[in-house]
Amino acid sequence: MTISVKACLFDLDGVLVDTAKYHYLAWKRLAEELGFAFTEQDNERLKGVSRMASLDILLSIGGISLEEAARLELAERKNNWYVDMISKMDRSEILPGALEFLQECRNNGIKVALGSASKNAMTILNNTGLTPYFDAIIDGTKTAAAKPDPEVFTLGAAELGVSPEECIVFEDAEAGIEAAARAGMRSIGIGSEETLGKANLVIPSLEHMSYRRLSELQA
Repeated sequence: MTISVKACLFDLDGVLVDTAKYHYLAWKRLAEELGFAFTEQDNERLKGVSRMASLDILLSIGGISLEEAARLELAERKNNWYVDMISKMDRSEILPGALEFLQECRNNGIKVALGSASKNAMTILNNTGLTPYFDAIIDGTKTAAAKPDPEVFTLGAAELGVSPEECIVFEDAEAGIEAAARAGMRSIGIGSEETLGKANLVIPSLEHMSYRRLSELQA
């Protein structure tokens, strides 16, 4: 049985744009203010994870336990630093191959959705000029559950009017690959085979993806 690809759902950070560096700088600053170090290796654990879950991981690294009100204040402080940094983003920060592949999808009738945990997705999309490429945008303001829960992708498919088996998810995080599988969707990992081995295909970046190659991914 052949199932055609009718939609592509994209994570944002690390797939279309490189905002991971800004998250890292903001979390690192917060950790330093709290009196402990936060490394790039530590930051890998935060990929594809919601803001509050990321804060909990950071606090566990520092051996710090806080009440809810204090946790919310820290998360807000980190987010303010992050928003200040991403407010200066422009088209130059779109990752190689991303714009070209989005355009190819649209030119060939493939529907396109964003599936991101970020609550700042619209700021990033608007600043980089990517907003017009999307038929649906599902971000952290529309979801209750974080990846690996499949909610962000199932909502995206519903908004696009396609079935899960007709979707391909592009993700750079293990949690995102798991979310795609739980949504009943195929996935393409952006990054290393070592981390994203459960994806149907792993590529280094969207420079290595094309409509032709997408067409070959039939069930």
